[in-house]
Amino acid sequence: MTVMAERTSQMSVEEFEAIASASPETVTLEFINGRIGVKKVADGDHNTIVSWLARRCMQARPDLDLYHGQGLRVEVYREGRAKPDAVIAPEAHFAGHGEWADPDGVLMVVEVTSYDSDTDRRDRHEKPAAYGQAGIPLYLLIDRDACTVTVHSTPDRLVGGYRDMHTTKFGERVLVPDPVGFELDTEILKTYVR
Repeated sequence: MTVMAERTSQMSVEEFEAIASASPETVTLEFINGRIGVKKVADGDHNTIVSWLARRCMQARPDLDLYHGQGLRVEVYREGRAKPDAVIAPEAHFAGHGEWADPDGVLMVVEVTSYDSDTDRRDRHEKPAAYGQAGIPLYLLIDRDACTVTVHSTPDRLVGGYRDMHTTKFGERVLVPDPVGFELDTEILKTYVR
């Protein structure tokens, strides 16, 4: 019989939030799987991709807002804290919310990979598990290393993650399903990779 070791948290959520609130604006901290993660400062191409997505969203769905830097309470019992590169929600959804909002009502989260050693663990494994467990309907991963866009859908609240994933190469059209419901032509993304 194999006994799984229980992972202990580095600190409480309250301790993390105190540290995060005191950190300079040049540092973005997250708290997933009971440990602090530092998001690399976004480069110009990373920010350009988020801006490109914001424009596409505004054109296709003017009733939705794309938020940059909005913190979300994720994972079991909302014990994790994530700051997606973008969050798509109904217009004015986060009005009156603080730095760490409940994910209920969020339609899609977006991550754009950074060129750092934590990207694989963070964006391809931990984040989809946390977002799916939080019940966020869609997770869009724009992967600059693999030159792909992956749409994760059908969240699994019990085990985390998503039951359905569809990956396309940069240059192809990507259908982002409901509840967002628009199509992206990803040709331009080829110009924003190293």
